[in-house]
Amino acid sequence: MLDQKTIDIIKSTVPVLEQHGEKITKRFYELMFNNHPELLNIFNHANQKLSRQQKALANAVYAAAKYIDQLETIIPVVTQIGHKHRSLGIKPEHYPIVGEHLLLAIKDVLGNAATDEIINAWAKAYEVIANAFIHVEKNLYDSAENQHGGWKDFREFKVEKVVKESDVITSFYFKPIDDKPIAEFIPGQYISIKLSTIPNEQYTHIRQYSLSQSQDKSYYRISVKREDLMGEKPAGIVSNYLHNHVKAGEIIEISAPAGEFVLEEQADKPTILLSGGVGITPMLCMLHQLADKQQETTFIHAAINGNVHAFVDEVKQIVQKNDLVKSYYCYEKPTETDREAAIFDKEGFITLEWLNKIVKNKEAIVYMCGPVSFMQAMYEVLVESGFKKENIRYEFFGPAMELKEPQTV
Repeated sequence: MLDQKTIDIIKSTVPVLEQHGEKITKRFYELMFNNHPELLNIFNHANQKLSRQQKALANAVYAAAKYIDQLETIIPVVTQIGHKHRSLGIKPEHYPIVGEHLLLAIKDVLGNAATDEIINAWAKAYEVIANAFIHVEKNLYDSAENQHGGWKDFREFKVEKVVKESDVITSFYFKPIDDKPIAEFIPGQYISIKLSTIPNEQYTHIRQYSLSQSQDKSYYRISVKREDLMGEKPAGIVSNYLHNHVKAGEIIEISAPAGEFVLEEQADKPTILLSGGVGITPMLCMLHQLADKQQETTFIHAAINGNVHAFVDEVKQIVQKNDLVKSYYCYEKPTETDREAAIFDKEGFITLEWLNKIVKNKEAIVYMCGPVSFMQAMYEVLVESGFKKENIRYEFFGPAMELKEPQTV
């Protein structure tokens, strides 16, 4: 437990963290990777270049400082990050390294404003916060290893087959090379794949991908979008390697399923699955289970056009077999082929008016996944339409973020 003086000092730094948080976390990563380059085998380099990791850490540090006297408030965030850490292989021995360089970064950025008293207070606070993460992650490691078909860290799987789903999305099917059972998962969870043999790459790359099917328990399926270079955005090293080089028969290391963005038991309420682009992957997994349970479900997906829209036939088969499931598609820029096939229901973007037309029950539970800009726009539309904020669930591909609250007049 922290003494009151330490708590007061930490809380006094909240305004400073709000102003300088990202500068501190940027400097933190620079210092840590310079002194411990081996950690680049764990962290996502693209998220570093896009500053998403820095922003996520800044938000976590800010929240920890703000609620330092009631850390139970941030346990959901700790659990969410803990799932990521477990699937990446973050261990207790990493935390002292992080703590050391976080304090160095605070001192470096704030200069004389970071007095010995403040640094000492943060050292004490960090130990408490780190122990909370270590405790949560230990439980997650134990659960992953001790469940039926579970394992610790990474396990070797063989690529059973590779299936092209659209011009930009390809599915990869994995079976364990030892032919033993594999851990079950809840729709919405993901696995990490570990690649240490990418040509011309110095470091190992670990990426997390949502599981896109839950029917056959003998294999895992992920469906990966090829990320190309767009402006300043780094090309997807792992996604391009998977698309261009990984074939059936190759061996890849995989973590046990993780993640807390999962389908909940809500038998008394209808469900809306709302996705954009490759955000369809966890939604598709959820759709299979909801259809099996005969639960009222509305599946809404936005894509640029039919060329990049994956799983059209798979969703169609689910809908045809279940009267309680309805599907709607919105194409931003449909092709002439799309128009002739009449596959989409709306052209352009999902609007408030269209959403109100296809969804009447505003008490539904909403699960949402897609690009950040898509989810921000959809969150605003959902709230304006009358959906309760507490009924809206969403998942980011990458470091955790928060959607901005809609502006009110």
